[in-house]
This record gives sequence, structure tokens and C-alpha cells, in this order.
Amino acid sequence: MRDLSKPDHLPNLREGGQPPEPSWLPRQRRGITPQMIGRYPDYDVFDTAETWDPATARVIAERMEVRGSFAFFTPDEQPTLRALCDVAVAQDAEPRIPVPELIDEKLAAGRLDGYQYADMPDDRETWRLTLAGLDEVTAERHDGYRFAGLDSRSQEAVVENFSKAQLRSASFDRLNITRTWSVCMRMILAAFYSHPWAWNEIGFGGPAYPRGFMRLGPTSTREPFERPGATDEDPVRTVTEGRA
Repeated sequence: MRDLSKPDHLPNLREGGQPPEPSWLPRQRRGITPQMIGRYPDYDVFDTAETWDPATARVIAERMEVRGSFAFFTPDEQPTLRALCDVAVAQDAEPRIPVPELIDEKLAAGRLDGYQYADMPDDRETWRLTLAGLDEVTAERHDGYRFAGLDSRSQEAVVENFSKAQLRSASFDRLNITRTWSVCMRMILAAFYSHPWAWNEIGFGGPAYPRGFMRLGPTSTREPFERPGATDEDPVRTVTEGRA
């Protein structure tokens, strides 16, 4: 069983700077996934694109075009945002899902989630304070460095502290740090899993309207458009057993 708690499976983290070992997941052979690896190497959600209605196809096409431009986050904030998103969803090589740009588009358009915690500011202000806080914490811990300038291990350590509500700084002290982690991760994960490349990675069938599903409820029989996984390893169990 591969020990995924060690950094050897991540690019640029092996001792001596040697090239990383191949992933325990196979290389993607059809379609695109983050880093071109995945459990479903012969699956591409776009194979069923002809079943989507025009409105659905248009939304997905617009989502695929989001990349490279920012309307909400400033040039000073963008490197910190990108580094945080990369660590949060383990995107350490191309191709990457443009999570920062998807978040930026949502905030710039004011498409918020329709609610906010009573003791928290607007999500847009929460994001600005979070990015400033990450840089403040990093500067204090690492001789003036910014978060995006840290090596991967150091970034992961800061993010782990963030997840445990263990960060303090002038900006973070203006927030409920526990809720801040929840707000940021909710938006990061929503952006990541809204993208077709993530659907390929997890074998998700994509939009079901107007196609629908033939099987209802728990079943071992796949839909005609689904593909079998190339491995049955449980990644959570793999990491848990590796750390034991």
C-alpha cells in the first residue's frame, strides 16, 4: 500500500530534488484531468455532450473559457490566492483547473451563496482579509516571505494551521478563523468540482438533463456512459493506514 502521507508522490518534494515517482493513479488516456492522472483513465464527460440541451452546453462552454483573467482580486492578491487554491485541492502540476479564476468570476459578479454567518463579514471581504492574513503569518514565520514564495511543505504547514484555526495576525483577528476556513473551502471546492476536468477525475456523468438516468438508487450496474475505475484503492484509507 502506497504511503500518501509522505511527500514522495508530490512533484519537487523528493529528497535531493529528484523527479517525483509516478502517481499511484494511472495516466489519463481520454479527456483531461488535473495533472492528467485519475481513477477513470478512459472516461471523458464530453463524450456525452450531444445529450446536453443548448442552455447546459452554453454554461459548460463558458466555464471552460474561464482562465487567466481577474476582475475582483488585485495583482498583489492573485499569487497568494493561487497558492492557497493549489494546496487546498492538491494541484501541483499542469493541467490545473482554474480554481482562482472561477472564484474571482463569482465574486466579481456578486454571485454569493445567499447567506453569511452573523459574526462574519461579506464573503468578498472575508477573502481579502484571508489572503492578507496568510501573507502576514508567513512574513512573521519566514523572515518577510509571502505565502506564495514558500516551498510546498511550508505552504502545507500554514494551510494545516489555517484548517485548525491556529493562525493569528492583524487581518485574521478581524475574522472568526474557524468560519473563515469554512467560507474559503466551500468556495474552493465548489469551483473545483464545477469543472468538467474534475468530473473526469471522479467519473461523474455530468449534466443529466434532459438525458436522465436509467438506474435509480444504489446499484452495481453502471449507466451506459459510465466507465469502470482502473483501481479500487480507497485514497482515504491509503492515507490513514500510511500514517498509522
